[in-house]
Amino acid sequence: GIGNLNPDDIETMTVLKGQSASALYGSRASNGVILITTKKGKRGDFSVEYNLNYMEDRAFNNTDFQYEYGQGLNGVKPANATQAQATSRMSWGGKLDGSMFTQFDGNQYAYSAYKDNIKNFYRTGSSFTNTVAVSKGGENGAFRVSVSNLDNNSIVRNSGLDRKTVNLNVEQKITSKLSINAVVNFLDEQSKNRAQLSDGPLNANNGLFLANNINENILAPGYNPTTGFETRYGDDEYATNPWFVVNQYVNNISRKRLISSLSTRYDFTEWLYAQARLGYDQSNDGVFKVEPWGTAYTQNQHGNLQEQSSALTYELNTDALIGVTKDITSDFSIDAMIGANMRKNQWEYQRVAGSNFILPYFYTLSNVLTVNTNPGDNYKFTKKQVNSAYYSVELSYKRFLTLSTTGRYDTYSTLANRDKSLRRIFTPSVSGAFIFSELAPISGLTSGKLRASWANTGGEPADPYKTSLYYSLGSPLNGIPVGSFSTDQPNLFLKPFRLTELEVGTELKFFENRLGLDLAWYTRKTRDEIMPASYSSATGFTSGFVGTGSTKNTGLEVQVTGTPVKNSNFSWTVTANVTTVKNTILETDADGKNQTLGSNRGTLGNAVTAFVKGYSGPQILAYDYKRSASGDIIVDDQGLPVKGDLIKMGSVLPKWYGGLTNTFNYKALSFSFLIDYNFGNKVLSATEYYSIYRGLNKMTLEGREGVLKGVTEGGTPNTVTATAQNYYAAVAQRITSSSVVDGDFIKLRQLTLGYMLSESVFAKVPFVRSVQVSLVGRNLAILMKKSDNIDPESSFGSNVKYYGIEGTSLPSTRSYGVNLNFKFK
Repeated sequence: GIGNLNPDDIETMTVLKGQSASALYGSRASNGVILITTKKGKRGDFSVEYNLNYMEDRAFNNTDFQYEYGQGLNGVKPANATQAQATSRMSWGGKLDGSMFTQFDGNQYAYSAYKDNIKNFYRTGSSFTNTVAVSKGGENGAFRVSVSNLDNNSIVRNSGLDRKTVNLNVEQKITSKLSINAVVNFLDEQSKNRAQLSDGPLNANNGLFLANNINENILAPGYNPTTGFETRYGDDEYATNPWFVVNQYVNNISRKRLISSLSTRYDFTEWLYAQARLGYDQSNDGVFKVEPWGTAYTQNQHGNLQEQSSALTYELNTDALIGVTKDITSDFSIDAMIGANMRKNQWEYQRVAGSNFILPYFYTLSNVLTVNTNPGDNYKFTKKQVNSAYYSVELSYKRFLTLSTTGRYDTYSTLANRDKSLRRIFTPSVSGAFIFSELAPISGLTSGKLRASWANTGGEPADPYKTSLYYSLGSPLNGIPVGSFSTDQPNLFLKPFRLTELEVGTELKFFENRLGLDLAWYTRKTRDEIMPASYSSATGFTSGFVGTGSTKNTGLEVQVTGTPVKNSNFSWTVTANVTTVKNTILETDADGKNQTLGSNRGTLGNAVTAFVKGYSGPQILAYDYKRSASGDIIVDDQGLPVKGDLIKMGSVLPKWYGGLTNTFNYKALSFSFLIDYNFGNKVLSATEYYSIYRGLNKMTLEGREGVLKGVTEGGTPNTVTATAQNYYAAVAQRITSSSVVDGDFIKLRQLTLGYMLSESVFAKVPFVRSVQVSLVGRNLAILMKKSDNIDPESSFGSNVKYYGIEGTSLPSTRSYGVNLNFKFK
């Protein structure tokens, strides 16, 4: 993907707007297309370019916890080391008064607030990138070759990334009619101790939910130097000491990737050509993951070899096409092509694993007591293929009226063989553009264009083998292999989903391009959408896919660009954009049931995200308070709140988002900043849950001396006093709506300051052509947010299953850096 490309090798990135622009690219274009063009050699003298980029990352604390009450239970601070260990993650104690008390390590500390755990535990991260590029071009060809090295140190101690990249781009005319182009991009990446980001025990950030008077530094180094065993600081063995994680945990990942393409073009005439293209992308990934010797929750604290694996992934793309580019008359022109494509994908995975190391710190398979012999875990293989034919035709009249159409016919191997018509799909598009300003001049209008398009795209399941029942092998029983059915219910009726879009828009430029407006309205509808489904285990399956989903999106995109000031030395350009989208789930399964996607395990599964018919999706479903007819909270016989109905809390998708960019140029000096925003979505937050349950959240300050709220089921006032600890534990576990927060934010996303020393400055300096210096800052400030204790952009994962779920991941970072670019003669 794009993350494996060196940014210094990218010439342009173009986002194709609308489905009509991306329909030609098939199923993987259903969510849009980003076209990346890498740099090429240019005609001229031999050229050398050196680019240096240095960035520092600093974690910042998004929490706003209470610091009035400290460690302890039921309003009392710990009286001894045993009580301190049992309450190290609970802030239900007495008022923080600075008095001395015995902590779990047996030492005396002041019973005072400590607010700098995030700041002190995470170090300043850094990224240092060096790129050298050499290029030359002539009349018949050009080349560019670059070598790059990225040295990254994460904000997590003992964690980092080293990436070496080589890029080669060669163009050559063989004859006056035949030309070739070859591109090779190779990277070698080594990731050391990649941080675990989920809610598992080896996520160091989970271990920082300490009572608010504990300095994380007393947990270091996290293990006993003599035995190697983890230093326990709480009563939960799965709350791994964060210092043990960063000092002992092993999670090394390697990748070698080759991205290459070869294309050749033959021009039969000035207007007729043929082209053949071959693309090959191969990744070799290795993982070495160890729960180290001394991990508290492993057997005898001897650790486990979680995974030593290798995975081979490749994609082969072949294309052949014939094209025409011709002026039919002085007024009419045509640009057309017809072609065919074949794409093959294959993934092969092999793994070994075992548990209970025999000798300490010797992390090999030969040193484990028990080897995982389950073939279903240790070997996996997938393979799929798409065969396609496509066409594109664009007709132009006097360069101001354009009509385009594309079509693509795909056949997917991932869909059922029972009825071959279910494996095929034809996806056409039609679009037109009218530059009306060419017909007659309009005062103040520099150019004006109207555009409209209709497009149909489609796609397949993300993974193969969803339409048939398959078997897997398990661990042998008494030496005999054990087989089992897949837990996914096969769906023989899955077919390619369809996405239909209608878009109309206009592009207007005024006052010699000093003011511009780009306006687009669209409506987009999917049908036969493939959605994940959950089933009762009584059916013999637990999950599967249904192909009956349907979603509708209606949106408006507006971009305004203006240049308020412009003269020979100075210019100021402003660009503002806003997008609003209304999303509706029209259909789920045949019965219209909610299709559950993911749950926040921190809330014990009592809150989920799901596709809900008739509502925007994914929707967060959570339990609210049970209330009386007059709106009072109903409590049980212990004075604790009673769980009410499962309600829809809102969608994880924003209703409004956009940004504002200001760019100032004064001679060779440039300055710009970007502010972006996001409104109208909800986030299901594990941080919110944990902070309420453990007494860190500010909402838990109310009732610290005893909570007397609500009414009984009969409607009479509650007379039972519950401790704040018991009351808010019930709130966290029962009233899961308390863990749902607003995702609104406004951020200062980026700031840059640059200066260009041009060629004239170095006229008398040998070898140097130009030097450009830039200072960069990213994610500099959250100007507004409604979520008290998290960055609203925090996410549990990128899969749709986890959209809108925050899982105590790594803290956000502010980045500062410098970029130096040298071009040599």
